[in-house]
Amino acid sequence: MPRILTYNVHRCVGTDRRLDVGRVAEVIARLEPDIVALQELDVGRARTGGVDQAHQIAQRLKMAFHFHPALRVEEELYGDAILTAYPERIIQTGPLPGYAPIPKLEPRGALWISVEIEGRPVQVMNTHLGLVPKEQQLQASCLAGPAWLQHPMRHGPTILLGDFNATGSSVVYRTLNTRLEAARRLAPVKSPTSTFPSALPVLRIDHIFVSPEIVVEDVFTPFDPLTRVASDHLPLVMDFSVA
Repeated sequence: MPRILTYNVHRCVGTDRRLDVGRVAEVIARLEPDIVALQELDVGRARTGGVDQAHQIAQRLKMAFHFHPALRVEEELYGDAILTAYPERIIQTGPLPGYAPIPKLEPRGALWISVEIEGRPVQVMNTHLGLVPKEQQLQASCLAGPAWLQHPMRHGPTILLGDFNATGSSVVYRTLNTRLEAARRLAPVKSPTSTFPSALPVLRIDHIFVSPEIVVEDVFTPFDPLTRVASDHLPLVMDFSVA
């Protein structure tokens, strides 16, 4: 049964303030996922030792990866990635809209790949939305519109996941729910899915949304000594099959 997870890794700096790419990779490896969506990765940034975190994690997991830099500062990059051991191909990467009244907000983006599972293409989109509600709403509308979820190439089994910085009662959640279903609502067993803050998770701001062809078997957040310290978020994991 395929397993996918989304994980905001906080540039691989844990709640103990220690930079440790290997620890983040260990969290992921223990969960044995087939597809991994990561947010807040540093690539070549001085603050994290100039390491290509996306490449290092993918190498440790023996997976291929695609990285999209939402933010560029000269040679330094910061953004999101999708990793997988399945056959895959990149479909699209791109920025999401900002909020003009606040011009210096951190840039946000999304990344879309097609993954082949048992001979069927599954569309996987990873994103990390902003912190300002008006900004989030613009970004969610963009994702729900013709550039992404209504794109002519977006058909068949689809998974949208990431850090949405918005709870299940938000406009963002409702906007995306018009196109896809929240996976946690479809899970046969309702396990805890709060992801933030990792030490004492009380907020569900990381989400997985799925099309009708995705059969959700389980959705959960692993809460143990390692996941509590490796990042300020917990991973959100989904087991599924393709109908």
